[in-house]
Amino acid sequence: NPCVCYNSPFPPPWQGAPRTTSSPMRALITGGAGFVGSHLADALLAAGHDVLVLDDLSTGAIENIAHLRGTRGFSYRIGSVTDEPLLAEMIDDADVVYHLAAAVGVKKIVEEPVNTIECNVHGTEVVLRHANKKKRPVLIASTSEVYGKSADVPFREDADLVLGASTRHRWAYACSKLIDEFLALAYWKERKLPVVIVRLFNTVGPRQTGRYGMVIPNFVRQALEGAPITVFGDGTQSRSFTYVGDVVRALVALVQHPGAVGEVYNVGNGQEVTIRALAEQVKAMTGSSSPIVTIPYDQAYEAGFEDMPRRVPDLAKIRAPIGYQPTVDLEGILTRVIASMSTARAGAR
Repeated sequence: NPCVCYNSPFPPPWQGAPRTTSSPMRALITGGAGFVGSHLADALLAAGHDVLVLDDLSTGAIENIAHLRGTRGFSYRIGSVTDEPLLAEMIDDADVVYHLAAAVGVKKIVEEPVNTIECNVHGTEVVLRHANKKKRPVLIASTSEVYGKSADVPFREDADLVLGASTRHRWAYACSKLIDEFLALAYWKERKLPVVIVRLFNTVGPRQTGRYGMVIPNFVRQALEGAPITVFGDGTQSRSFTYVGDVVRALVALVQHPGAVGEVYNVGNGQEVTIRALAEQVKAMTGSSSPIVTIPYDQAYEAGFEDMPRRVPDLAKIRAPIGYQPTVDLEGILTRVIASMSTARAGAR
């Protein structure tokens, strides 16, 4: 499957991930067949660790980990984090838990608010409860969405959070992930369960699908097909995009740093771009003749949909413990995504 190979001039996203000087560990990755989770599995295996993956394939894909079958130290189970006997067994077998399983993507969140809240909140509660029984360290993947409509940009981890009204389903995801954060920090404070929380800012790279509204893979697919490049809203909203390899290196390093326990960290890239400019850059880099069209939010999602005007991280906090610095800029990200999706399209013909 071309989606799980790297027949490209670029190194794999995980290349350069820090090798631990401690003993090899067994890492459980919930959501490990997803976009970020599968790259994390690659990195940990490359660093000499064992990896257990648990995924219900609701948004992940078996193709993302197919290349790992038969790899020494790798195993996976198809199932949900809410399957408590299965989860308890896998946590027992692990030394650390990377909890990445979640409902993701704006489209899915708007269309399935009940599943979003139940999956994110209950799933995290089950993971923390069973991890606490064995005192297994847990990294919780949260999101930049928790900053909501705050205008205090760049976003700092200790800043106030400004969410929209509960009648706007768009904020269900942010609220559910914020509850995850509060619960994880409560487990650390009250029960001394080692937890680390990361707020991810628009992670992008090979294997990411645009099926649930992710903007870059959607733009690239549309450009390669010669279809209209659809910008939701007026295109003045801005984002910062982070290469998956940079994210993975941060996740590995934070889990290995004792000072990260009980803390919340932004993981992102400070390079900001408007969505309209992003569409124009994708069109230029693909040599596409696609027109760029704007679609009002109420047509793209639902009536009354609200969006964040800007989403840019302050990275000062994460630099201190692990020296985090993004290594791939937006042009590099787009070059890699275009190459990956072009290869996949050629292989599908």
